[in-house]
Amino acid sequence: MLTKPAWLLRLEGLFVFALPLFLYRSGHYSWWLFVLLILSPDLVMLAYLINIKTGAAAYNFAHTLSLPLLLLLLGLLRPAANLLPFALIWIAHIGMDRMLGFGLKYPTSFNDTHLQHV
Repeated sequence: MLTKPAWLLRLEGLFVFALPLFLYRSGHYSWWLFVLLILSPDLVMLAYLINIKTGAAAYNFAHTLSLPLLLLLLGLLRPAANLLPFALIWIAHIGMDRMLGFGLKYPTSFNDTHLQHV
């Protein structure tokens, strides 16, 4: 099992999905907001209408943990607690994608992801 990177990455995705759910529930945030926004990072796929390279760049920009973790940090360090549910939803979305096997995109094809190259 430890020699199967794709399986390990999906398991990691499960934990990246589960932790924000736990924190979201603990923060007593609106589940309506969660349902409304959980798939919103996928709206960047509209950039594929421009071309594959732009689509892959936009998708990867919205599906790496750097920005939502920065948003989470800002929400924790500044008097901006209203940012926390958005950061948690975004992190949960990324974890859900990884858990389901959706990876970052290469500019060759929408189906060409980093998980396939592991």
